[in-house]
Amino acid sequence: MNEPNGAGLALAEEVPVAFVVNGISHAVMMATPTDLEDFALGFALTEGLIEGPSQLYEVEHEVLPQGIEVRLQVAAAAEYQLKERRRAMAGRTGCGLCGAERLEQVRMAVPQAPDVVLTEEALLRAHALLRDHQPEKLRTGATHAAAWANMAGDIVCVREDVGRHNALDKLIGALRKSQQDMAQGFVCITSRASFEMVQKTLQSGAGVLAAVSAPTALAVEMAQAHNLVLVGLIRRDRCTRYSHSLRLTPQPLSV
Repeated sequence: MNEPNGAGLALAEEVPVAFVVNGISHAVMMATPTDLEDFALGFALTEGLIEGPSQLYEVEHEVLPQGIEVRLQVAAAAEYQLKERRRAMAGRTGCGLCGAERLEQVRMAVPQAPDVVLTEEALLRAHALLRDHQPEKLRTGATHAAAWANMAGDIVCVREDVGRHNALDKLIGALRKSQQDMAQGFVCITSRASFEMVQKTLQSGAGVLAAVSAPTALAVEMAQAHNLVLVGLIRRDRCTRYSHSLRLTPQPLSV
């Protein structure tokens, strides 16, 4: 048995990260304090606070004794959205809906996913490669990852965090900032596919979500209703298709 901080792994950082939008305190998430600009943009997009990156004018952060304050300056129209959908969240690791003020805030209006036809070979390749693209997981053993892979299954972008929702928000922020064509790849996550992970993926504009673990019933229902290919229980040579499985082909597509 390894002793803590002995010959074993290092410990992952977990700090309160407070989002303040146009001077209005919006949410506090427990998170890994990296890629904060990506986190801010992804969170604002997937929470429906802004409609696109152009509505986020500025992001700055300050390290305080209690944690990190991330200040977002958004367009006036987006500020109205914030006031309509304001949350008072005290986020916990792995909990994405803590503090929603009303039940109707849970289900957001999300777009239909684009039609993406993917080979099973590419999906399995991406998840095999993802193991070597998680430096924090290798260092600490305590973080989740969200990755973007191209249609061949090559890993293009990865973000890590102690919270699975945070990792996905960071990835979405990075992809939208780089103007990635969301119909030319797919999202891989190292956690289960919960309802909110599906909702965030739909908000990103992606057409495929592939998870290591199984999804929930509500996640499958939402994926099916919004044209999202949802795959789970991915292992070395197999996976389970939960929605729109005809768009996950067993053989490579001919060029």
